[in-house]
Amino acid sequence: MVDIKAFARKVIQDEVEAVQKLENYIDDDFEAVVKLIYESKGRVIITGIGKSAIIATKIVATMNSTGTPAVFMHAADAIHGDLGMIRDEDVVICVSKSGNTPEIKVLVPLIRNNGNDKIIAMVSNTDSFLARNAMYVLKAKVEKEACPLNLAPTSSTTAQLVLGDALAMCLVECRSFSSRDFAKYHPGGTLGKRLYTRVSDVYDADNRPSVSADTDIRTVILAMSRGRLGAVAIVDADQCLQGIITDGDLRRMMEKYKDTTSLTAKDIMSVSPKTISEDELAYNAYRLMEQNSITQLVVVDEGHHYKGMVHIHDILREGVV
Repeated sequence: MVDIKAFARKVIQDEVEAVQKLENYIDDDFEAVVKLIYESKGRVIITGIGKSAIIATKIVATMNSTGTPAVFMHAADAIHGDLGMIRDEDVVICVSKSGNTPEIKVLVPLIRNNGNDKIIAMVSNTDSFLARNAMYVLKAKVEKEACPLNLAPTSSTTAQLVLGDALAMCLVECRSFSSRDFAKYHPGGTLGKRLYTRVSDVYDADNRPSVSADTDIRTVILAMSRGRLGAVAIVDADQCLQGIITDGDLRRMMEKYKDTTSLTAKDIMSVSPKTISEDELAYNAYRLMEQNSITQLVVVDEGHHYKGMVHIHDILREGVV
């Protein structure tokens, strides 16, 4: 009986070793390809056959999501009409382990004959037809597959995937691509909401419980109850924030004072409440609440004027986390 756990660990180790060796193949050609794509006015067309085609689609998806327009073209479909998608200004990346598959041998001359010589080889065999006929070579070299028969693409496709990620991430750095840019391409799902949803999108600007510093405690409690946010802001006549009273402050007041009838808001308020701008990401507001073990933040503008409160339930309701 095969030692399944031991064999699985060996497969992982083989693939890790293959990826580690890729570092040795980041050369002048790799740098030139990054610059070529960065300066290009066209798209990146990525093609392949078999398992390499699947890797190509993933690289395309990564590039598109990080600001580099890319299109997948299956090598077999290319010679049956899809060649028409390639424009003169496009950069074409051919992904292949051997670099000698029949489809690639047919495709490369056709691309060049149609007027585009910006052909990049991502290949393991650097002495292949593809490597010899490419402008630049991205070396996804592997010595052996993790497959016990050394047949099924395993280490080779992992190497292609990692090299594609390295290429895409270098382009991210070159473009100074930010999280806000990333959000433009990911508006859906939890990830999109984290990167796109702002405090202004989740808090109720019309629910702004507040009192002045001289307000008696009974009125403070009533204002907090009406707001249903577990807190009330203390503001001056110009609506500038002076402090906050939470339900926790009320409990501490009851423990400290036997008679609360003479107390006012300024006697029990916290003078340094955690605040946030309504333009800040809602996910950042959530993290700030988590870090400080609180359930609400006071929303203020640049002049520290009170705008309202964002509660942790507002953020959870929107599915930001």
